Amino acid sequence: MKTSMFETRRFNRVLPLISFYFLFSFSIQSQELLVGSAKRVLTPDPLIAVSGGVGTPKPVTTKKGDLYARAMVLESGGEKIAIVNIDNLGWPAALGNKSRKLIKDIPFNNILIGATHTHSAPDAYAFPDENGNHGADLQYLDWCTVQIADAVNEAYKNREPASLKIAVDRAEGKIAYNYYAPQLYDPRCGVIQAIGTTGKNKDRPLVTLVNYAIHPEVIGNDREILSPDMVGPLYDRIEEKTGGMAIFMNGAQGGMVTADNRLEHGKETRDWEECKRIGNLLADEALRIVAKARVQENPAIFSANKKVVFPVDSEMLRFILKNSPLSMGSADESSISTTLNLLNIGSAQILTIPGEALPNIGFYLKRKMPTEHPFLFGLTNDAFGYILTKEDFNSFERYDYVSRTSLGEMTGEILISELMDMIKNNPKPQ
Repeated sequence: MKTSMFETRRFNRVLPLISFYFLFSFSIQSQELLVGSAKRVLTPDPLIAVSGGVGTPKPVTTKKGDLYARAMVLESGGEKIAIVNIDNLGWPAALGNKSRKLIKDIPFNNILIGATHTHSAPDAYAFPDENGNHGADLQYLDWCTVQIADAVNEAYKNREPASLKIAVDRAEGKIAYNYYAPQLYDPRCGVIQAIGTTGKNKDRPLVTLVNYAIHPEVIGNDREILSPDMVGPLYDRIEEKTGGMAIFMNGAQGGMVTADNRLEHGKETRDWEECKRIGNLLADEALRIVAKARVQENPAIFSANKKVVFPVDSEMLRFILKNSPLSMGSADESSISTTLNLLNIGSAQILTIPGEALPNIGFYLKRKMPTEHPFLFGLTNDAFGYILTKEDFNSFERYDYVSRTSLGEMTGEILISELMDMIKNNPKPQ
């Protein structure tokens, strides 16, 4: 059948509209935010000794709560990001990279692996003693790297359309304080909550990320107890109230921002009930803070990273790098490299810190970030001890310990300079 000239002209007018519609629809779909989450239990069975830092791990006889690896995956516009946290004192890149190699769907350097900093989990650094021997269970650590990768891979498979609620505000109540100077800590709590937009999870929280600076050391490593400390009850509370998974990322908690378990006359409460009190309170505050946040539909995400080298001036840390079987430093132990990340997730901007930055560094970085929703992920990608400014390093008797367990005088200076460069040379959050 012949086509009339009128029909041909009408088709020629409609064709661009159809093409525009499909291109527009594809563009919207390609920018849709997808979020997934998953977790794996990392509690050793049977229980093994726990580490609170340099020195021989302490034996345990029982546990309070389980240790976990938790993963949150985000995808939008071709960008893919994984945020992972582990219930441990720290997690070096030497172990994190083993997991990254087992994750095929997310770019290697877009996988951020942090630690809660509990002082009641197995030694992940194989800290050597004065004779060069260590008490770490390397078989357990290798098993953990596989569990971590499995959690990320499952989170990627679980991803589904989501919107975000993002908020940063002061967390009220007796949660944290600075052991060296009680009021010198950051009381702000940052929350990123992913909300399902389709199917059975429509309007339901999929995952809630809490970012807060605190040492989870209510129990510590000398009570013969393996525990996630106060972070475990925080997870339980959020998951009970929301039905979705919770993930905790620590902040600039160095020198010495710790859990406020103080009693009168210099005494402290160091039991599981206190872990529950603090964890539940922080969870409730996080949910209060995010409750009234606006919903961000199809928010953009962005990831940047850079490799940074830090000199190792500390003789103690050089000894650890030389004698740990994990091969964490350079051939001569004079320097160590790590990856710094900058993320934009909706209105939030996130910077990673490979250790325990002191609060003044945290305040400065947050003040310079071009957003009302600044996040700092401490102890992420690595945990190289305390990070001080050169002005604070070895300047006060109170800082003798944190200076001694720092890479060196210029660590803070290098970190601030490199992160400020990333802020300057990358897009601002939306």
